[in-house]
Amino acid sequence: MASPTSAWLVIGAAVVAALQVGKLPPALPALQADLGLTLVQSGFLLSMVQMAGMLTAILIGSLADRCGLKRAMVGGLLLLALASACSARVQDVWVLMVLRALEGMGFLWVALPSPALLRRLVPPERMSRLLGIWSAYTPLGTALALLAGPLFIPWAGWPAWWDLFALLSAAMAFCLYRALPGDTSAPGQALSLYSSLRATLGRPGPWLAAGMFCVYSAQWLALMGFLPSIYAQAGLSGALLGALTALAAAANVLGNVLSGRLLHRGHASHHLLWAGYACMAVGSTLAFSAFTEDWPWLRYAGVLLFSSIGGLVPATIFALAVRLAPDERQIATSVGWVQQWSALGQFFGPPLVAWVAAGSGGWHHTHWVTGGLCLIGAALAWLTAWQRGRMQPDQG
Repeated sequence: MASPTSAWLVIGAAVVAALQVGKLPPALPALQADLGLTLVQSGFLLSMVQMAGMLTAILIGSLADRCGLKRAMVGGLLLLALASACSARVQDVWVLMVLRALEGMGFLWVALPSPALLRRLVPPERMSRLLGIWSAYTPLGTALALLAGPLFIPWAGWPAWWDLFALLSAAMAFCLYRALPGDTSAPGQALSLYSSLRATLGRPGPWLAAGMFCVYSAQWLALMGFLPSIYAQAGLSGALLGALTALAAAANVLGNVLSGRLLHRGHASHHLLWAGYACMAVGSTLAFSAFTEDWPWLRYAGVLLFSSIGGLVPATIFALAVRLAPDERQIATSVGWVQQWSALGQFFGPPLVAWVAAGSGGWHHTHWVTGGLCLIGAALAWLTAWQRGRMQPDQG
């Protein structure tokens, strides 16, 4: 096993990659002013980073298994740095969307090898807890970007915001290259691409995990992605806007870490999933339905409930994806399939919510979308437990 510092660097690299996803929401008001973005175009720009994942995540996961986990992560960070630096120098919406898709590909090259690399770097008894921490990389990166963005962008502009993340990605690539041990798997140990895909997709578990992540990610990115715009329309700005949206995103970290602890103690996966989806449904109802319109702090409490306890869902699904992989050589492939469906959810979620909001003249029907997605997720969680044939606690 490598030093504990190596494992934390892997988690840090995932957070830096997530910063690339989270950098856009606080910049949307500036982009709408500078480039004339419509609400629906903003929704597609939010979700465009998921285009690569929606189309190629399982292939990238399988290729990462074959080409080397360290090489994949370093290359992904360099691609993020290049795409972000180029984005800072364009003024065309469609070019910006293409570059966001490239950032999505770089994000995958960083995120998908991470669980398999952690499994090699840490002892098995620490894996559930560390996966719970690792799975919080998206909300943590999003929260940091949401907190800093409203302060940085008015001062330096959104192009400098993009340049900042290009530098961060390049610096993290250098740190990983210097600190992590080299890839040691011999080429003969890796399965062929066809065999890896067939072994993974021939099992029902990865499909069910992928569906659960799809309905989770669709609603989480939609709600978090539009929070800055919603609060800006309500008259909030600057530090208060950044603090409220960052706290909402950071609350998700609590659920992720709690999930790792509960799984380690033997709690059943489907119980954690049901609790997460139920709180997301209740929280989104409090946050958006008409009967809370005169209670802004009750609405915000709903957002916090949605994000915090909803964080049980992704950490639990990532733990399931690692366990359901055919063997260690296909962990990145299995996580890639889950990430591919997560990207699909993140691609259609923001435009769907934006379409409903534009059609109804406000955000008060959003909870019908999120509530329906939660019901689908809860049903898939039950089906997963039934299919596994083990309605008893999972061992960490």
